[in-house]
Amino acid sequence: MEDTLSFILEVIGTVAAAISGIRLAATKRFDWFGAYIVGLVTAIGGGTLRDILLDIPVFWMQTWWYLAVTALSLLAVLVFRNLLVSKDRMLFIFDSIGLAMFCVIGINKTLAIGYPMWVALVMGIITGAFGGVIRDILINEEPLVFRKDIYATACIAGGFVYWLMYEFAEAPMMSQLACAAVIIALRFCALKYNLQLPVLTEKVESKSRGDSDSNTTPHDK
Repeated sequence: MEDTLSFILEVIGTVAAAISGIRLAATKRFDWFGAYIVGLVTAIGGGTLRDILLDIPVFWMQTWWYLAVTALSLLAVLVFRNLLVSKDRMLFIFDSIGLAMFCVIGINKTLAIGYPMWVALVMGIITGAFGGVIRDILINEEPLVFRKDIYATACIAGGFVYWLMYEFAEAPMMSQLACAAVIIALRFCALKYNLQLPVLTEKVESKSRGDSDSNTTPHDK
């Protein structure tokens, strides 16, 4: 049952991440091959870095179906272009689902080879977020994970829920589902209530008193 759930999570995560990448590529007017590449690296980028860091065989080199699923995701975007490309919220939905599924997968795989939970939490964040970083770099956008959006922090919260459930619940499946649910819920709450992390900005102060037109010098907070 656990293997089946893990496989389902991987399929859902791969499709969601690939569609989020292909959709963004479409807004930048990439050709079909370019869109496929963006979708593929979005789907496999985080897991690739995870497997390299854990010194295990890279997952997508073991089977061809990740390449095929990305191709089917491209076909879905082409067929349902009006729904998937023209509506802004679709990117948010697929990105959030992919983030949640891949975070759970990263934690599962790290624990399965004997690493402690704190390492698993880091690998969950990398698996969930790094593919999106590569996607944004390829399409010349500021990576979403570095902005004020609730993104990697949602993975951290979901990871701690996984940890608590893992310690006190007997069913690993419940830990996985709870982690994914928390990540998706936090992302949607952040959208609905405009929740954001504080932004690191510069503080501007006047160099001389009583002169409203005086030069100012920025100082880091």
